[in-house]
Amino acid sequence: SLFLCFSFLFSRVAMRRWRRTGKLLLAVGKGSMCWADFGCTSCLQRRFSVQPTQPRKMPSRYLGQPSPVTHPHLLKPGEVTPGLTQTEYAMRRHQLMSLIQKEAQCQGETEHTVILLSNPTFYMSNDIPYPFHQNTNFLYLCGFHEPDSILVLQSIPGKSLPSHKSILFVPKRDQARELWDGPRSGIDGAVALTGVDEAYTTEEFRQLVPKLRDEAVTVWYDSAKPSHLQLHTDFLAPIVEVKSMSTNKVRAARHLIQQLRLIKSPTELELMLTAGRISSQAFIETMFARKAPISEAFLYAKFDFECRARGADILAYPPVVAGGNRSNTLHYVKNNQLIKDGEMVLLDGGCEFSCYVSDITRTWPIGGRFTKPQAELYQAVLDVQKACLRQCTVGMSLENIYSLMLSLIGQKLKELGILPKYYIGQQLKAVRKYCPHHVGHYLGMDVHDTPDMSRFLPLQQGMVITIEPGIYIPEDDDSAPEWFRGIGVRIEDDVAITQEAPLILSADCPKEIYDIEQICVPCQHT
Repeated sequence: SLFLCFSFLFSRVAMRRWRRTGKLLLAVGKGSMCWADFGCTSCLQRRFSVQPTQPRKMPSRYLGQPSPVTHPHLLKPGEVTPGLTQTEYAMRRHQLMSLIQKEAQCQGETEHTVILLSNPTFYMSNDIPYPFHQNTNFLYLCGFHEPDSILVLQSIPGKSLPSHKSILFVPKRDQARELWDGPRSGIDGAVALTGVDEAYTTEEFRQLVPKLRDEAVTVWYDSAKPSHLQLHTDFLAPIVEVKSMSTNKVRAARHLIQQLRLIKSPTELELMLTAGRISSQAFIETMFARKAPISEAFLYAKFDFECRARGADILAYPPVVAGGNRSNTLHYVKNNQLIKDGEMVLLDGGCEFSCYVSDITRTWPIGGRFTKPQAELYQAVLDVQKACLRQCTVGMSLENIYSLMLSLIGQKLKELGILPKYYIGQQLKAVRKYCPHHVGHYLGMDVHDTPDMSRFLPLQQGMVITIEPGIYIPEDDDSAPEWFRGIGVRIEDDVAITQEAPLILSADCPKEIYDIEQICVPCQHT
């Protein structure tokens, strides 16, 4: 019976995925602000006068990241990172310089230089590093995955923006360090892999500093939050200090890059669809592990394994694996307690696949069957979530959907008897007591993507958001009915905005009570 249930479930999942993939091809590719109306690569090049650079010979040796030569199972020729080509990265740089051209129209004739720093290597103790994770704004514009690097985009004298030259400054080859840390791409590898115009060693950036001090050069650099403190101190801080005393001060580029990142290209949406599919399958496998009592740590490990076994690079963030009353702690990440039979578990997790992430939450009974109070509270949240998902359309905003969520939760709380039916007083305050977080956030290369972008922005085709209503009843809440106390429920999906209906990137992850019980219950008889 377990095999039949499993086969039936995945046949339904496969059919949904087939329909969604077709829908994705129809839904993207037309009408969005930045990408979806471009179509093929040649159209992209014609619209922005971007021509592919002459391909450089890719070194046959290992680089500091996968290349089409060393990892042909991951990258096709011309790709910088899986699925993303040199042309797409060049388009992003071109678009950024176009935005800078608009921002600088009132500034008169100056040269423009954009500077982005990579992340450094962080250490957990002494010489033991954490796994390296690149600064996503830097990564978005070049796809280069090595630490201690600098990306420079320079306007070209005699040519108007968005014409520019792209330069990478990268760690020099060092046989002694590579013995310990692994291969580095070097200058030749960086140019051949990423398609930038030029590359030099990081130390050679020093030769550029005197020119950047010049009053006639506008520097675009995020000095308020430098991603690499050492590079900032060594190279950029003196420039910022000199410019602070001039009329041509250093200007931030962060908000412009976030404007670009807010709208996903068709390729980005495909990568996010894959991340959603991987995480959804990992959720299903984790739901099968239901022998109570079970440790939260085991479910954490199970989810992590199932994501990586299906191709994920890493988990997108430390997951919440919260059993029982701990589900009422929104960012519970200790994940070190036992979940008892009869309790539910809330798992908020996602994976990263080729630089793009998923963020999904499901809540299910560890014993396989919802009790009556659990089912009532769960169904209330599910009804609210479905209503919110239907509002994920062009022209709406996250703030609009949040207002709807609060209103609907208020109604559900009254129906469940958690709030009086004729509640008199500040209803929104009462609702926020039981759902203290927003309805969702933007999603992309980061879990809380483009954080400077307002939730009041009208949704556009190509945006990706999360929808995650919840109701949380702490066990010590004497004002709530006793049978609901200690139950917390959140249901979260990832949603791409299209010209038609919302595209649920995490649709493979079961959330109907019947589907969840079909997964969990047969396991009791194995």
